[in-house]
Amino acid sequence: METVKAFRGATTTRANTREEILAATRELLTELIGRNKINPQRVISVFFTATPDLDAAFPAEAARQLGYNDWALLDSVEMAVPGSLPRCIRVLLHAYHGEDSQEVYHVYLRAAKALRPDWDSDDD
Repeated sequence: METVKAFRGATTTRANTREEILAATRELLTELIGRNKINPQRVISVFFTATPDLDAAFPAEAARQLGYNDWALLDSVEMAVPGSLPRCIRVLLHAYHGEDSQEVYHVYLRAAKALRPDWDSDDD
């Protein structure tokens, strides 16, 4: 029986530009989907947050650029916590995906790897 799974990830940008935000988000989504072998037609919803220093584009636009026009997408601003990682985009994706026992890989790229070193995306 297929179950609903939640997939997390994060990345950072080099600058607050539309191009950087969209490129980093496309990279994050592509890696998250590929690493977990997610069927895009089984995605339920995707929630993006961006730190307050990223306001040049909506990360959800990157999903649409990848052709995911049927997904329920939502953007929000991350809490402004002193000392938190700057220029960070986070994602929480829900999808029907495999059996209960099937492993979930959370993807942290670029400087966001420091957020969850225990979930290092380079570990294979």
